[in-house]
Amino acid sequence: MSDLTLIRTDSDHADFRQLVALLDQDLAVRDGDDHAFYAQFNQVDAIKEVVVAYQRGLPVACGAIKPFSTTAAEVKRMFVHPDYRKQGIASQIVTELENWAVELGFTTTILETGKKQPEAIALYQKIGYRITDNYGQYIGIDNSVCMTKPLIAKP
Repeated sequence: MSDLTLIRTDSDHADFRQLVALLDQDLAVRDGDDHAFYAQFNQVDAIKEVVVAYQRGLPVACGAIKPFSTTAAEVKRMFVHPDYRKQGIASQIVTELENWAVELGFTTTILETGKKQPEAIALYQKIGYRITDNYGQYIGIDNSVCMTKPLIAKP
């Protein structure tokens, strides 16, 4: 959409925190008894790379990256307000996060989503992510779906 504006900020941004609160409410319903396990890995304090999307001045979506290793950035806290879904906003945020990751010298992005989020899995696969073995704290967690995508620096 032409009236979509993306800004780069950090995890202290009030609109990001507001959107993350909505995300956490959504995940609490989807993940049920598993929510507390995942919540411990989704703290937003001191994330330096955050993107917030605005439509007509309203904060409607967000996402973030944080270093996972020297070569991989992890996509975190992706959320699009339910009233604004199916408009391509999430893929625009991921693209902006990937571009930022390249600028920071990362060569890969990784992420974790859940089996109870089939729309997220479909989106990530559509934009080039492939399912990979679970990594880090998600090893052995049946509900987790981990994905990866190599990044290509723009000339």
